[in-house]
Amino acid sequence: MQLVLNAQTYETVLLRLVPEAKRYLWVVTADLKDLFVEDGAGKFIPFLAVLAEKLRQGVEVRLIHAKEPGPRFREEFDRFPEFVRSDLFERILCPRMHMKAVVADGRIAYIGSANLTGAGMGAKAENRRNFEAGFVTEDKEQIAQLMSFLDSFYLGDWCTNCQRRDVCPEPVGG
Repeated sequence: MQLVLNAQTYETVLLRLVPEAKRYLWVVTADLKDLFVEDGAGKFIPFLAVLAEKLRQGVEVRLIHAKEPGPRFREEFDRFPEFVRSDLFERILCPRMHMKAVVADGRIAYIGSANLTGAGMGAKAENRRNFEAGFVTEDKEQIAQLMSFLDSFYLGDWCTNCQRRDVCPEPVGG
């Protein structure tokens, strides 16, 4: 288990964990904004471009978030037809989701406080980013428990008795 703080979140999660995903990548966040990351050639590209490339590579991408993202994110999202066309992309919106986690291939996972935003992930300037803490683990048992919870959530097991269905834009199970 590795503690990651502030900008280490960006380096560890977005520049190492996400690129290493070969089969599937699950991203869970409360807040979702237009986030930019280094592409390895000194340029910054939208994180959505990274996810779209993962889809083109045959990586399954599951995105779970709590609220509708802002207009800049939606404009970027619309630039990538992979999100609409690919059977490998799954998305669910749940107003109760407050967890932040990234799981790559069931092999490595980040669990922490950082939302998928520039300030949260540590991609902003040092004096503009949030203070964040999290852990990266390769513990198979912990990751299996996390994935089991997320699968149960994704399949709607929590939706039936949820007392927030009146504010949920996409309740699972009718």
